[in-house]
Amino acid sequence: MTLLERFLPRIEFESYEDFKQNYTVNIPKNFNFGFDVVDAWAEIDKEKKALVWCDDHGGEEVFTFSDISRLSNQTVHFLKAQGIGKGDVVMVILRRRYEYWIMATALCKLGATLIPATLQLMTKDIVYRCNAANVKMIVGVNDNGVLEQVEAALEKTPSVIAKATVAEKREGWLCFNEEIKKYPDTYERPTGAEATSNDDIMLMYFTSGTTGMPKMVTHTFTHPLGHIVTAKYWQRVQDGKLHMSVSDSGWAKFGWGKIYGQWLSGAVIFCYDMEKFIAKKLMEKIHHYGVTTFCAPPTMYRFMLQEEESLIEEGFSTVEQCCTAGEPLNPEVFNRFKAITGLSLTEGFGQTESSVLLANFQWFEPKPGSMGKPSPIYDLRLLTADKTEAEDGEEGEITIMNVKTNRPVGLFTGYAQAPEVNEQVMGDGNYNLSDVAWRDNDGYYWFVGRSDDVIKCSGYRIGPFEVESALIEHPAVVECAVTAVPDPIRGQVVKATIVLTKQYSPSDALKKELQNHVKRVTAPYKYPRVIEFVDELPKTLGGKIKRALIRKTDSE
Repeated sequence: MTLLERFLPRIEFESYEDFKQNYTVNIPKNFNFGFDVVDAWAEIDKEKKALVWCDDHGGEEVFTFSDISRLSNQTVHFLKAQGIGKGDVVMVILRRRYEYWIMATALCKLGATLIPATLQLMTKDIVYRCNAANVKMIVGVNDNGVLEQVEAALEKTPSVIAKATVAEKREGWLCFNEEIKKYPDTYERPTGAEATSNDDIMLMYFTSGTTGMPKMVTHTFTHPLGHIVTAKYWQRVQDGKLHMSVSDSGWAKFGWGKIYGQWLSGAVIFCYDMEKFIAKKLMEKIHHYGVTTFCAPPTMYRFMLQEEESLIEEGFSTVEQCCTAGEPLNPEVFNRFKAITGLSLTEGFGQTESSVLLANFQWFEPKPGSMGKPSPIYDLRLLTADKTEAEDGEEGEITIMNVKTNRPVGLFTGYAQAPEVNEQVMGDGNYNLSDVAWRDNDGYYWFVGRSDDVIKCSGYRIGPFEVESALIEHPAVVECAVTAVPDPIRGQVVKATIVLTKQYSPSDALKKELQNHVKRVTAPYKYPRVIEFVDELPKTLGGKIKRALIRKTDSE
C-alpha cells in the first residue's frame, strides 16, 4: 500500500465526471501531518528524498524524509525547552529557508499552531499579529531587516517568551541550528490529552486584505488532506520527481505548493531560495535540477516571456506540467507560453481559506483564461443576488454550500476573533467568497472580479479581468489594473492603470492605441476611457493588486 492509499479509497479516475462524483478522502482519527506523512514516509523508505534546496550563493542541501523526521524530533524537544507546548502559537519568518520544513513538521508533532509570516512585515504588523494571536515564540532569518522589526515590537508584545534565528547567530537570540543539536532525535507520538485532534488549530494565516486589518484564517490538523487534490490532480506532481512552486513561506501559496499535498503524494520539493526574482536565473535553476512539475503566478510567466525564446525552451525542457494561480491568467500569456514550450498552463483558483476550488484537471483541455471546473471536495455554486443558482452564461458569486453542516476537508473553520465577519460570509450556512464568475455551456468557470471590483457603466456590468486580458495582449503592457472612476453621466467609467514594457514610453498616442486595441478584441463599450501610466502597481504584502486603493485615490 502506498501512502496515498491510506487516505484515498480510489486514486485513478476515468473522467472528470468520475473524479467529481467518486473522489473521497478517508480522514483518520487524530490525523497529524508530522507523524502520518513525514514519519510514515521515513518508515516506508529510509532513503526517500523529501527536499532539494539551493540558494543564490552556491548553497545546496538535500534532505530525505528520514532527515526531516529526525531534525523535527530534535526541534520538538528544543521548543518544549523554551516553554512551547500543545496549543501554543509560534510565528515563523523564514523566507524560503530549509528550516521552515523542519519547523512546520515539529510544530505539527508538538500540537502547536504555526503562523507563517513574510519578511516584509514592519514593527506595527508584528505587534498586531503577536497580540491578536497570542504568539509565544518567533523564529526568523536575519534578512531584509525583519529581525530589527521584531526587536522593536517586543516591548509591545508581552506574550512572546522566546525567539530564535536560523543560519547565523544574533545577540539575544537563540541559534536554532546549534540549539537543536543538543536534543534527542527521537520523539514518541503523544497520547491522551497531549495528542492532537482533528479539530485542533494547526495553521493560522493572516490575510493581506486590500482594506482593513488582516483577518486570522484558521485551519485544523486535517487541512493538509484537502491539498491532495491541489498537488496530485491539479499540479500533477509525481512520486519521487521534483516539484517547484514559486512562493515565499509567509504565504498560503507555500502551503498549497511546497509541503502538504506534495509530500502526501510522494513528490520531492525543489526550493530555490532566491533573494530576488530574476526570470533568467529561475529558468536556469529549473533546467539544471530537472524540475518535472512547476507552478508560479501569471506575473512571473509574463516576465519569463520577456526573455529569449531559446532560454525559455531550455529552461522548461524537463518540465511536464505547468500550473498557475494567485491571480487570473490572461489568455495572451497562455497562448505565447504554449507556442514556445508546447506546455499548456493549467490555471487553478482558491483562497488562503481553502485548498484548490477550481482547476483545469487532466481529463479536459484547458480553455485559455478559464479557471477550469470545480474540485470534487467542494459543493460549489454560482449564486445571484436573490440567492438562486445562476444559469450558464449568467454571473454569480462563487459560493461553497452547506459548510456548517458538512465542512469540506481543507476549508478553514472561520476567522479567529471575528464573529461579525464569520456571520457575514457564512451566516446562512454557506460560504460566500465574494468573487464573481460565470459558467459556460461546457462547465468551465470564468473569473469576472471581486464583487466590489465589477464596474457599472451606463447600465452595463464590466468585469475588470476581461479588460485587463485585452490590454495584456498588447506588446506595450506588462501589467495593469482596471478599476472604476466616478462619472457624472455614466455613473462609472473604466480606468486602466498600466505598467509599460521597457520598449515603450507613455504618450497620448499610446493611450489612443491601447483604447482602440481594447475595442477590437472585446466589446467596444468596455474600453478604458481613462488611462494612467505608472512605474508600479500598488500591491498587498501577498502581491495582489490593491484595486480598492486605486479607486480610493481616484475618488479623492
